Amino acid sequence: MEEKLKQQNSDCIKVVLFGPESTGKTTLSKQLARHYNSVWVPEYAREYLQNKWNNERKTCESVDLLPIAIGQMKLENELAQKTDSVLICDTDLLETKVYSETYYSGTCDPILEKYALQNTYDLYFLTYIDTPWEADDLRDKPNEREAMFLAFEEALIKYQKPFLLLKGNKKERLNLAVSHIDKLLNENH
Repeated sequence: MEEKLKQQNSDCIKVVLFGPESTGKTTLSKQLARHYNSVWVPEYAREYLQNKWNNERKTCESVDLLPIAIGQMKLENELAQKTDSVLICDTDLLETKVYSETYYSGTCDPILEKYALQNTYDLYFLTYIDTPWEADDLRDKPNEREAMFLAFEEALIKYQKPFLLLKGNKKERLNLAVSHIDKLLNENH
């Protein structure tokens, strides 16, 4: 199972959209992929949990986290082979670890934690909570946005991940993200 959580080598720059639910990660991931004519890795948990909700009317449970992590890494590893420029990741295993700890009494499966910390990315974009909340079947913490944001920010600081805070409207966020990705691309060429 551990092999399924391991990040495979690739020749692209990897950036992660990181932060609480309903903060514009998917929207910005799609915009960035379009801007760079590259690929983006969707959030596997969304499809997995929506199917669970549709079929069982159940939300995420701790037993779902490893299958979600395996699915996420499978997608990332497959899509990383389709670009040599930049891979836009709508999430990563560190995000799953933060959710695990905030939802399940501070706990995280040791194997998930190992790869959440071991897998590497060139830059994280921490999305701020200044976007309007949009309810759906899966989102469940509209009144805890600040606490969730702080949990994500603390994880990036604690594990010394390179990150940039994204605030503002869609255009402002896109422009700031593009300027930092361009710097990474220039440094690597």
